[in-house]
Amino acid sequence: MNTIEIRWHGRGGQGVVTANEILAGAALWEGKHIKAFPQFGPERMGAPIMAFTRISDEPVKVHSQVYEPDIVIVLDATLIDNPLVTSGLKEDTIVLVNYNGSASDLAKGLGVTNKVYAVDATQIAVDEIGRPVANTAMLGALVKVRGLVALESVLDEAKRNLGVKLPQKVVDRNIKAIRRAFEEVE
Repeated sequence: MNTIEIRWHGRGGQGVVTANEILAGAALWEGKHIKAFPQFGPERMGAPIMAFTRISDEPVKVHSQVYEPDIVIVLDATLIDNPLVTSGLKEDTIVLVNYNGSASDLAKGLGVTNKVYAVDATQIAVDEIGRPVANTAMLGALVKVRGLVALESVLDEAKRNLGVKLPQKVVDRNIKAIRRAFEEVE
């Protein structure tokens, strides 16, 4: 595997940083090299934020933001009009969005010809977790569309990461959300 560069878009409080950490932790457990960090603007709930992940079989020596991502993940569909979402897309960049419509409609709305995937991660989160926090569901969708790491690695890392901050029943609900999004992404 060459280095895979991921750019995450979301809003403060949606779990972008946690999803980024879980993905990076899963890759690390699989013996891959990683670099993962967030970028915050105004630190407040609802403010747009980005996070970046690099996963590689070799040590990652780049320490900058991801400007030409291999994968773009959008946790909040209200951000799809933000020019940063489509900035730097390459011909083969995959775009994965928390979106309650079809992937083809989403691609048209974004104005891109890239491979676009949609999953209603918010609805999955509401159904499985009881809250509209779509971050873990988006991880399940990502694993399905790109397979950067094994689903079991993400599940194990989610249990480790979330287990230190959430009650076990909430962790279990997040695991269900990951599995369901893995099945439902289009």
